[in-house]
Amino acid sequence: MITPVHIDLYSDTHTKPSAAMRDAMASARVGDEQQNADPTTNKLQEMVAEILGKERALFLPSGTMCNAIAVRAWCEPGDEVICDVTAHIINSETGGPAALSGVMLRPVHGNKGIFTGHNVRAALRPVKRNSPISKLVSLENTCNFGGGTIWPVNSVADVSAAALDAGLKRHLDGARLLNATAESGIKPSLYGEYFDSLWIDLSKGLGCPIGGVLAGNTDFIERALRFKHQFGGAMRQSGIIAAAGIYAIENNIGRLKEDHKNARRLARHLTHIPGIVLDANTVQTNIVFFNVQNTGHTANQIRDNLIKRGVHIGAMGEYTMRAVTHLDITERMVDEAADHLATILS
Repeated sequence: MITPVHIDLYSDTHTKPSAAMRDAMASARVGDEQQNADPTTNKLQEMVAEILGKERALFLPSGTMCNAIAVRAWCEPGDEVICDVTAHIINSETGGPAALSGVMLRPVHGNKGIFTGHNVRAALRPVKRNSPISKLVSLENTCNFGGGTIWPVNSVADVSAAALDAGLKRHLDGARLLNATAESGIKPSLYGEYFDSLWIDLSKGLGCPIGGVLAGNTDFIERALRFKHQFGGAMRQSGIIAAAGIYAIENNIGRLKEDHKNARRLARHLTHIPGIVLDANTVQTNIVFFNVQNTGHTANQIRDNLIKRGVHIGAMGEYTMRAVTHLDITERMVDEAADHLATILS
C-alpha cells in the first residue's frame, strides 16, 4: 500500500490546479492554435510577450521544449552552446540538444550556477576549421541546481556583453524567472533586454498543470514555429490549458514571495537538526538544498522514511536532498515536515 503524500516538497512541478484555475480552463474559448485561431492561447502569448518585453511569444507544452526549440533555432548541427555545468539543458533534458539538434554543450564552472563574461570568453575556441563553432550562451534564472540562486542584473549584463562581443546569441532558461523577479523586484522585461530568447514556466510556481511560453522577436518566433511542429508540438484547442496560464499570471505571481518565505523558514528549522548541513543564508527563493552525510543516513534512506510519514523531499545524490516550496505548501506544513525529519534522525 502506498502512503499518501500530504506534504509534497519534492518539486514545485507537483502543484495542483486550484478550483478557480480549473473553472477558468473549463470556460475557455478555444480554436485551432496551429492556425493561430485559439483566442485564449493568443491572449496568453500576448501577455507573456509584454511581460518579457519581446515582440512575440509562443505557448509550448513544456519548458524543456522551450529550450530545445531555442537551441535548434539558434544553432546548426555541430555548433556549441556555452552554459553552466549545473544547467538544466545539461543535466535534465536527456541529451536533447545532441539528440534533436546535433549541438554540443560547453560547460563552464560558475558559482552556484552564476558565471561571468570572463568564463564565456575563456570557453570560446580558436577559430579553426576543425573546431566546433560557439553560437549560443544560455543562462538559467533562477539556477535550480545552484540552489535557486538569482542572477544579479550586473552579472547578466556582463555575460551578455561578452556574448555580443563574440557574436553569440543569448538565451535565458527562465523556468523560475518569476521567482527571481518577485524576490528581487526587478521587472522581467529588464532581464529580457539582455536576451534574444527567453521563456517562463507555467507549471512550477505559477501552479498550472502544463506549459511554458517562449519569447523573442518576430523572426525568432517564426523560426521557432517550424521547430515546434517538427518536434511534435501542435496542440490544437490549447486554450483549455492556456487559460490556466492566464489565470496564473493574473493571480499567482504576486504570491511567489510566500514560497520564498516558507523556504527560508524550512532552512532555519533544518539548521537545528543535528547532522544536517546547510547555510540558511544562501536560500534566496523557493529551493533548499541540504547535506545529510553527518546524520549517518543516505538521502535515499531519509526520503523513504519521510514518505512513510506522508512527506516527500527529493534525494538528489547520495547525501544531498532538495526541498522545494510552492503554493500548495503552508507554514504549518513546513513546520510539520521539519518535525518529521527531526524525529527520523533522532
